[in-house]
Amino acid sequence: MKKIVFILLLTTGGQPLFAQTLKELIQQKSKLLTQQSTPTNSSNEIANALKQALTIGAEKGTAALAQPDGFFKNAALKILLPPEAQKIESTLRSVGMGKQVDEAILSINRAAEDACKTAAPIFVSAIKDLTVTDAVNILKGADTAATAYLKTSTTVPLTNAFKPIIETSLQKTDATKHWSTLVNAYNKFSLRKLNPSLSDYVTEKALTGIYSQIALEEKNIRQNPAARATDLLKKVFNR
Repeated sequence: MKKIVFILLLTTGGQPLFAQTLKELIQQKSKLLTQQSTPTNSSNEIANALKQALTIGAEKGTAALAQPDGFFKNAALKILLPPEAQKIESTLRSVGMGKQVDEAILSINRAAEDACKTAAPIFVSAIKDLTVTDAVNILKGADTAATAYLKTSTTVPLTNAFKPIIETSLQKTDATKHWSTLVNAYNKFSLRKLNPSLSDYVTEKALTGIYSQIALEEKNIRQNPAARATDLLKKVFNR
């Protein structure tokens, strides 16, 4: 008898209640699936956020390095004489030309600092080429993945664009003159003449310094909520 009553409830009076409950379950499930299938951040938002992060990193990083002693008193980034010219330093210091060596090293670092004053637009221009696909992959990467991507994809064009600025700065800070003094003096003591390209070397070292600073800024934005200066950065990186 109980079994018959239960069947009657399902097929008669209980049918509306059952149907309503089933309908609500379907609606809830559909809503959940919709929420799961719709990403919190669109791919375009991710790309734009990473471009913002890199732009902030480039602008802040180059500004920091452009300050007096931005390179010279930074133990990690200070530019020394080119490796193939290390023998110049030891030889010339041994003959009383330590002051000239110090002046050359200082002027080289001053040239890098001076060049960084106009470096930001070059990097910002390169950052604009970041694609949506690259951005999505970068977001899932390490704390400096965007900087690593920028370094890999733009080193050659950035080097070509940055080198003339370095050359101008080397002239402006008398680094070229001090370097020539060292090379000419050294060549008097050595049968093997030495004259490595100073502009190539300083350009490489200056770019290394800039990438290093951009990486620090990117890492800060990813890890420190207070560093997310725009609503888009807050939205994308607060995940």
